[in-house]
Amino acid sequence: MNDAQAESLYRILPLEGGLTIYSANEHLQLLMQALACDVEVELDLGGVDELDCAGLQLLILAKQEAARMNCALRLTNHSPAVIEAFELSGLGTFFGDPILIQPASE
Repeated sequence: MNDAQAESLYRILPLEGGLTIYSANEHLQLLMQALACDVEVELDLGGVDELDCAGLQLLILAKQEAARMNCALRLTNHSPAVIEAFELSGLGTFFGDPILIQPASE
């Protein structure tokens, strides 16, 4: 395996701003382009400042589609908005990714 092949097997996709009904279609296209067979994709959620039901549905769809494609999809660096939405919806365990709680800023 050469370096180009190794690099293409792991992708980090940082998401920023709102993951809401207003941006769901744009994010859907981005996520579906990032997913590929036998590839590991990391969604960095640290820049997500708003997450509504449409955003949650999008993350669920991405996780299910990744499993169907044999693509490892990990959610990382959960922002406070993401953690709150996961807690309110009870979906934190659905995704199966560890959530690191950051200490409150002083």
